[in-house]
Amino acid sequence: VVKDDRQGTMVKGVSFEVRAGEVIGIAGVQGNGQTELVEALTGLRSVESGSITIAGHQATNASPRQVTEMGVAHVPEDRQRDGLVLAYPLTDNVVLNTYYQKPFAHGLMVDEAAVRAQTEKLIKEFDVRTPSSTVPAATLSGGNQQKVIVAREFSRPIKLLIASQPTRGLDVGSIEYIHGRIIEKRDQGTAVLVVSTELDEIRALSDRIAVMYEGKIVDILPADQVTKEQLGLLMAGARPADLPTGKPPAETTPEEIELDAEVM
Repeated sequence: VVKDDRQGTMVKGVSFEVRAGEVIGIAGVQGNGQTELVEALTGLRSVESGSITIAGHQATNASPRQVTEMGVAHVPEDRQRDGLVLAYPLTDNVVLNTYYQKPFAHGLMVDEAAVRAQTEKLIKEFDVRTPSSTVPAATLSGGNQQKVIVAREFSRPIKLLIASQPTRGLDVGSIEYIHGRIIEKRDQGTAVLVVSTELDEIRALSDRIAVMYEGKIVDILPADQVTKEQLGLLMAGARPADLPTGKPPAETTPEEIELDAEVM
């Protein structure tokens, strides 16, 4: 169980696994508990009851730093509020969650040269359009701000990627780029959880799709066995038994299971 800021229950009875090398997409109309679920998984909101397990490690009510150190990367729903410090230069934003670790930290001191070198490397690798590595994050376009977040989160070893509304407000080119990077992580064996209100995005990225309605997961379906119409009906509150039937292709199953996450 996860509650919102007004103590209303927003997530209840949710249980699912995220497998290594697959993408699970969570589809749903905004306001059905997706935001609170992601916040619970990433240590930003407390879990009233139930448990979260990451790669065999207990992560229930862990802090954001502890979750990060377990190998979780988070691309947040609101990039400007939760993903960046807009007044800070790119050099600071690139190491927001690793500044205290080597090679960036030496005792209590931050190695500015190492931070600058990492920032320059990621700007080039992730094609961030910026005049320099020292400009404030606020000066970048939305697409380039998102690239900075993706660069930061993808540039360290991770086991689970949680991407919430990863392409909201972006242009077509930036959307394709972000999608490509997410699929690349999946193909490298990372477990990926994508949360989006865009059905086309969910269907394009996911191996399995979980539909949330009124704080519950009403069904989890192989992406290649569900139609856009069926997803829309589930998002509107239809019961799985009431869905129109089709002729889906055979299901494919990922080979490895290395990570699971559960919230009750």
